Amino acid sequence: MAEDYALPKGELMKGKKGVVTGVANHQSIAWGITAQLAAQGASLSLLHLPGMERRVQPLADSIGVTSLAAADVADDASMDAAFAKVEADLGTLDFFVHAIAFANKDELKGSFVENTTREGFLRALDISAFSFVDCARRAARLMPNGGSIVTLTYLGSERAIPNYNTMGVAKAALEAAVRYAARDLGPRGIRVNAISAGAMRTLSLAGISGGRSMLAQGRALSALKDDTRMEGVAGCALWLLSDLGLSTTGEVVHVDAGFHIMGLPDDAGA
Repeated sequence: MAEDYALPKGELMKGKKGVVTGVANHQSIAWGITAQLAAQGASLSLLHLPGMERRVQPLADSIGVTSLAAADVADDASMDAAFAKVEADLGTLDFFVHAIAFANKDELKGSFVENTTREGFLRALDISAFSFVDCARRAARLMPNGGSIVTLTYLGSERAIPNYNTMGVAKAALEAAVRYAARDLGPRGIRVNAISAGAMRTLSLAGISGGRSMLAQGRALSALKDDTRMEGVAGCALWLLSDLGLSTTGEVVHVDAGFHIMGLPDDAGA
């Protein structure tokens, strides 16, 4: 599980309690963040999709996490039950990680204009963006002493990425929601930020047509000429969720080996 990458250990999160959503397998970004938080002493609860407990339980067991709950973000009753379980297990919260997104696979290819349906568009916005608003509201109620909320986004929110389509629009809505949530929750001492990670080998990337080529192109066109690494993404989450991230809120932090800063490739004028 966590042995796939280096895990700096320490006590940055000792005494802090929080929730991570979206753990699917040992390659998911949510799992990388979870493992890093656990290595730094955090007490955790994992919210997973209904029916995913068989996959998530062994991962939780490997780092000593005993609090798990199924959560369907499109169902209020399911969310009520999940957060009731979190409150019963942890009491108050210091942090929350939102790593939830969905768009119909058929709409993640070809023409955005021609392939996007009303139903698919609304579902992508509901699960990928509104779920963040709902989770932030629920998590904030359990943060009497302030805290930190982090969500995951991607550069397709800012630029037209081939085959990202509806998900790019949903991520743009998510990033706007981060700024509004940061404004609303700031007076309560709650920081809200997003991590824009580069392409990585995850289930989400596998669902995008041409996803594999995005990895190679991302490496070649990045400033570092390197892949986006789990250490970097999990490390950024650790910074934002720990006290190291004090005074940082409303930000979209790019962790993509410098891909987002580049214009033309080096050989464009050759």
